[in-house]
Parts: sequence; C-alpha cells; structure tokens
Amino acid sequence: MKKIFFNLVGLLFALSAMPSHAALNILACEPEWSALAAEIGGNKVRVSSATTALQDPHRIEARPSLIAKARNADLLACTGLELETGWLPILVQQSGNMKIMPGQPGYFEAGQYVTRLEVPTRLDRSEGDVHASGNPHIQQNPHNIARVADALTSRMAAIDPANAAYYRARHKNFSAKWDASIKKWEQQAAPLRGVAIVEHHKNMEYLLNWLGMRAVGTLESKPGVEPSAAHLSQLLRQLQQQPAKIVIRAAYQDARASRWLAERAHIPVVVLPFTVGGDEGTKDLFGLFDRTVRLLTEAAQ
Repeated sequence: MKKIFFNLVGLLFALSAMPSHAALNILACEPEWSALAAEIGGNKVRVSSATTALQDPHRIEARPSLIAKARNADLLACTGLELETGWLPILVQQSGNMKIMPGQPGYFEAGQYVTRLEVPTRLDRSEGDVHASGNPHIQQNPHNIARVADALTSRMAAIDPANAAYYRARHKNFSAKWDASIKKWEQQAAPLRGVAIVEHHKNMEYLLNWLGMRAVGTLESKPGVEPSAAHLSQLLRQLQQQPAKIVIRAAYQDARASRWLAERAHIPVVVLPFTVGGDEGTKDLFGLFDRTVRLLTEAAQ
C-alpha cells in the first residue's frame, strides 16, 4: 500500500508539472512558412520544416524521418500550387494522419490566399515544368507574406482555440512591424525599378513584380530544364542587343551557368537567399528581405 501511495504521489506531481495545454505541433513544407508559424505561435507551438533553403522544394524525398514528423503534426502548412506535388501526397498518405489530409483543418495551403502570377492559359508539358495553378514561389513578395499571415493565424486559432487570443495578439504585433518594414524595403529598393536581370529559373517573378524589375532572359531554356551550352551562348548574344545588369540565382541552385554568363557578359552574379536560412543573414523573415534588398541594390549601383 505504501508503495502504491508513493507511486500515486509521483504521478500527480508529474501531471502537475506538465503544461496545461500541449504545444501545437506544426510541420511546414518550406522554411518561410515555418518562420511565419513561429512568429505567430511563439512558445505555444513546436515548428519544423520539411525542407531547407539549400534544397529545391520541387524535389524532396518523403523520408521515414519526415513521415514521422507528419504523423505527429496538428497542422501542415505548405505553399500548394503544385510546388510539392512530387512528394507531399506520398508524405501525407504514408503518415496516416487524418488531421493533415487535404480538406481537413490541419491542411493549409498558403497559395490559396495570394494573387497568383503566370497562371497558364493552356497546359503543354513540352514547355517544361509548368504549374497549372500559377507560379508557386509566392514568398518572394512581402505583401504575400502578410496575406498568408492573416489566414494562418485564423487557422491556428481555429485548431487551437485555447490559445487563439495569444496567436491573434502576436499576429497583431507582427503585422505592425511587417508593414513598417515593407515601407522601408520599398524605399530602399526604389532604384531597382526598371533594372533588367537574367534569372536562373522562373522562381523570382514575385520579387521582380514587387520591385518593378524585369527579366530579359533565363539560364534555363524552359522551366526545370538545366542550362545547356547552346542556350547560354544564345542568351549571351541576346544580351549584346538587350543588356542586363545582374544575373540572379537562388542559394540552392548550381552556380556554374550563372558564373559562365556573368564572366562573359561582364555583369555581377547575385546569389539571393530565396527563403529563410538561405545565408547567414536570413535567420527570420525580416532578415530575408533585409538581405535580399541589400544584395540587389548593391549589385545594381
């Protein structure tokens, strides 16, 4: 009896030491949504990302460790717009987690809350990696981040009503800082309006559209097709008639093609972080845009 008594006392002590409400477990498909969920959720959430800034989000394997994370998630936050179509359906299916199945409250697609660019009028796979729902790289415009933040806060509050007021308060603080930062970034980036660039892959369109920059060529002949020597030579000849000021690529993309063109066209290469964690200066969403604007303005001078 004495042993049972002490066991019960120990159990009650352990229960009293546990938090009154378990943390909301969030798995993001990309680092930008992981960072945003952490901004909103604070110490009420556990957040992880399925990918890093140094990985191509189109090409990820549904590894056993990733399936385990999905199995325990209360909320899955992804871009959608077919960005993760090669691996996310497998991940969700193999997790067996009904909470994060499409159509459930625990399944969140950021792409549903923004104005999409480059929605094709017809689908032709001979044109390369074309997304039927439009260009999915929406995180490159901070106004899109703000729209997704509104929707994500509402979803987190609905899934975890006990902490809804906490999420809304953090979202309000984040939004005030974010709006002020957007004004700062747009003032700093004013000299970039009209600047011509060459990009590696058509993944910078939201950034270019926001800043008023224009792409005059891509290193890939078609989206998702690796740069070829013939295409790069043709692009170099094109730049003699239609010059560009910068070649840009994302941190996860191969450097060889951009270096080849930049050396021969005598223009700088800018390696953009593309998402949170893309370089040492991008530890959060604010750092992502601070760094992106700085890199572009310095190169364009």
